[in-house]
Amino acid sequence: MIEAYFHAAMQAVHGPLHWLPKADGQIHRYHVPGDRASTRNGAYALYSDGIASGWFGSFKETGGTTWHTWSSRKPSSPFELESIRKRVEQARRQREAEQHHRQQLAAAKSMQLYALGMPAQPTHPYLVTKCCQPHDLGQLDATLLVPLYHERKLVNLQRIRPDGTKRFMFGGRVVGVYSPIGQVAPAKPIYVCEGWATGATIHEHTGAAVACAMNAGNLLAVGQQLRRIHPNSPLVIAGDDDRQTKGNPGRTSAERAAEQLSCGVVFPAWSGAEPLSLSDFNDLKNWQEGY
Repeated sequence: MIEAYFHAAMQAVHGPLHWLPKADGQIHRYHVPGDRASTRNGAYALYSDGIASGWFGSFKETGGTTWHTWSSRKPSSPFELESIRKRVEQARRQREAEQHHRQQLAAAKSMQLYALGMPAQPTHPYLVTKCCQPHDLGQLDATLLVPLYHERKLVNLQRIRPDGTKRFMFGGRVVGVYSPIGQVAPAKPIYVCEGWATGATIHEHTGAAVACAMNAGNLLAVGQQLRRIHPNSPLVIAGDDDRQTKGNPGRTSAERAAEQLSCGVVFPAWSGAEPLSLSDFNDLKNWQEGY
């Protein structure tokens, strides 16, 4: 039963999936274990004609999307090999078309919400907790709106609730997007960091322009884009130092991005007295000031 074999291949990647795929050649969405309960970031298609084959993966962008392919056996002739190749290429085009459509819808919704919002209030609980000024954040009711740009176009929002809960727009582009703080000046450095509060802290301390990439895996993509847009502005990666996380992804990703961009990299200057739970420039500043 091809559905059972394909199901086993999916479970080897995702873990337990309590349903069986359909071998109808259509794209189906599904919940990926580990994602939020309401999401359906996964997609698959399973074909039963010719050599039974299929593909599956997730549209969730966290530094790059990986798609997995499966077939019941290896092609036994050039004709079968070409048939599989065409099917894989068709599936790629379908996925890209769907992803582009979702991103366009999210961008339109982001622009609409950001236009409806008012300038963020300095008294918003999240800003008070982080001891940051609002800068260009918007606010809609009790939700902060962090504008995210790609190639100078608003394409997504990070929405921050008063308790610090953060959500991107459903289907919105994540890879290569950033939230800018401050104005880029000729020959002056642009800092590239992870979170918005970290970027606000760096800007308020240095006066420099900052691009907040939202996660460690996005530092390189944002740096590459900024280099195209501002070729005369030196880049500095301002990394998190995830000292209590296995593999220290903040430091590792920052160092890797700086190496590939051939630019500088800085980390919080720990004295040794700080709790190990602190990981970024905002954490350090607030600890030093007693917050």
